[in-house]
Amino acid sequence: MPRRPRLEYHGAVYHVMDRGDRGEDIFVDHEDRRRFLRTLGQACERTGWRVHSFVLMRNHYHLLLETPEPNLTRGMHWLQTTYTVRHNRRHNLHGHLFQGRYKAIPVDAEAEDNFATVSDYIHLNPVRARLLRGQQRLRDYVWSSFPVLGDAPRNRPPWLEAARVLGVHGAKDTPSGRRHFRAALEKRARKELKDTVSASAQWKPLREAWAFGSEQFRRGLRRRWTEAGKEEADLLPARHDEDEAARLLDKGLAATNPGDLRDLRRNHPVKAALAAFIKSRTTVTNRWLGEKLAMGSDSQVSRQCQRALTNPEAAVWLRKLKNASGKV
Repeated sequence: MPRRPRLEYHGAVYHVMDRGDRGEDIFVDHEDRRRFLRTLGQACERTGWRVHSFVLMRNHYHLLLETPEPNLTRGMHWLQTTYTVRHNRRHNLHGHLFQGRYKAIPVDAEAEDNFATVSDYIHLNPVRARLLRGQQRLRDYVWSSFPVLGDAPRNRPPWLEAARVLGVHGAKDTPSGRRHFRAALEKRARKELKDTVSASAQWKPLREAWAFGSEQFRRGLRRRWTEAGKEEADLLPARHDEDEAARLLDKGLAATNPGDLRDLRRNHPVKAALAAFIKSRTTVTNRWLGEKLAMGSDSQVSRQCQRALTNPEAAVWLRKLKNASGKV
């Protein structure tokens, strides 16, 4: 029986998670975790995603992810493929890193209790895994959004949204509000450490749900699946798709004025800069870029995007495009 397609729509919120192939590690050390977070940040820039909560464990990760545009599948494909390539290259490995299909549970985020439950579940993962030792607190586990959300805004990555998580805990993004948020989660962490049986039973509905929310919310999701054609006709165009890439290309050409791209060699620095610029802000494929920029094969586009980061002439053009991006 074929798998049901992902349900994607504007403003969807998901609890996303995946594990290592055969339960093996996806994060060998802290550098792997830093690389995954950098890749996640790049995925957010390409897709417009908003991350509300995350935790990186040894062999799996969890995200509370909002997609303003219906682009979960394309963004997740880029995120996991890109991290796999980077991980394998660093560790001299080959093949799959993640097991099968990632899990993405739609969350009825309009109900604050549902949003708070998923966020707390994610942040309390280190407690359930017994990763806190002695007098360690929840905030001492640094590979989670919890300590970052409890810190000053200047110390957060730009792709991490704090207001909603703090808000469902009755806190504002102020020093006193963040102290309230930290104290509430630390208290809950201590409670879970003492009573693991009750805590496990409490999380069971979330673990077993195909969608987390009210029956009305689940009925609405079922209607979206059964009436997909009608629903999709009403969706607004996504802003990180091929239409957006074409718009950025037109603006980029105006900013660089390279003339007819077909007259330039495939590895011309302007082409490399244009490809890297568009790729960093959309979900288009290397094939699309190769055709539109007359750059040749997918692998050629990939090499030239990397070149834009190291070649001095291409890097100059890329900076020019990024500086003009406010006007784009």
